[in-house]
Amino acid sequence: MHVLYFHQHFSTRQGSAGTRSYEMAQALIRAGHSVTMVCGSYAQGNTGLSAPFEKGRRRGVVDGIDVIEFNLDYGNHMGFLPRVGVFAKFALGSVGVALREPADIVFATTTPLTAGIPGIFARWLRRKPFVFEVRDLWPELPKAMGVITNPVVLWLMSVLEWVSYRSADRLIGLSPGIVAGISTRGVDRSRIAMVPNGCDLDLFASPTAAWRPEGVNDDQLLAIFTGTHGPANGLDAVLNAAAVLKERGRDDIRFALVGQGREKLALQARARDKALGNVLFLDPVPKTRLTGLMAGADLGLQVLRNVPAFYYGTSPNKFFDYISAGLPVLNNYPGWLAGLIEEHYCGYAVSPDNPVAFADALIAASEDREGLRRKGEKAHALAASAFSREKLSRDWVDWVTDIAKR
Repeated sequence: MHVLYFHQHFSTRQGSAGTRSYEMAQALIRAGHSVTMVCGSYAQGNTGLSAPFEKGRRRGVVDGIDVIEFNLDYGNHMGFLPRVGVFAKFALGSVGVALREPADIVFATTTPLTAGIPGIFARWLRRKPFVFEVRDLWPELPKAMGVITNPVVLWLMSVLEWVSYRSADRLIGLSPGIVAGISTRGVDRSRIAMVPNGCDLDLFASPTAAWRPEGVNDDQLLAIFTGTHGPANGLDAVLNAAAVLKERGRDDIRFALVGQGREKLALQARARDKALGNVLFLDPVPKTRLTGLMAGADLGLQVLRNVPAFYYGTSPNKFFDYISAGLPVLNNYPGWLAGLIEEHYCGYAVSPDNPVAFADALIAASEDREGLRRKGEKAHALAASAFSREKLSRDWVDWVTDIAKR
């Protein structure tokens, strides 16, 4: 079967963005299917295409995937209105592709929510089976964060959410809260599958040479955060903990924050103002090189703003990368990931908005390296037993392609 796959932020492993769609496309190909991936340009991503754009798009085959890339400049640094403009342009261009390209199945994945629009058109105008994957609940999350407050915009987003869910023959949620959120919109639970982000055990089994950022000694505890520096990520929590450690004279602990985002400049300015020399800021690195940084680190930071909608409604790539690499995880908000950490003894789950507890956990990790090593072993065991991408991708392929057979 041929799957027409829409993901605006698609990236191969050569980019610094999440690679779920690349891995799932590869799983489809291994199962004997073919894939056309429709995406946009993304500052943190790498589609694998290098030819010049012609009339706003380019096309080529990347690792067996037929990739159609729109020339749309997008990055995590952008404000709300510019983002909306790019989302709208991608949706409009994607509708044209959805109405023309051959397809046995149309698949679309968020974010943004507008990713579902080409699937809606293909479902109702071409009668194509449509599978919709939900990575974040919109408009619930931006509403909970206060990012979107206009009632008309929220209502329009709610309508689009409802139409996307009702148009899809099947849906996929990446976390328990997302599945529950889809179900509360009147979708029969039998039409929804949970397939969380997975662990690329093959990638992390053969990392690039272990490395540490300049200025971090081998005997210092290195805690890393790898991801977007945006409003949702709440990285002020890291700086607050760093300030506590500085006050206590704990020069044996270092933070490395790797990535880009709207809040990065403000975070850097605050770190300078507070003279937090224990916090380092790094530019994004390709996932292949990131494996080496994780091999050289001691702890992964799973940090988000204290927003209840996040507790069960997210499935962060970084958490699964950490445990793939055998890194214990420090998590600073309640929810399903905190529950996993506590149940499997693979890290530290601290209460939100509590810099003292955050700092205490880091000190405990630094002073019990053998215990930290055991937590890392348990993290890797959890990755292999419950979140192997190989197994999850087979489940995903079966769920997506079976709808066409029916």
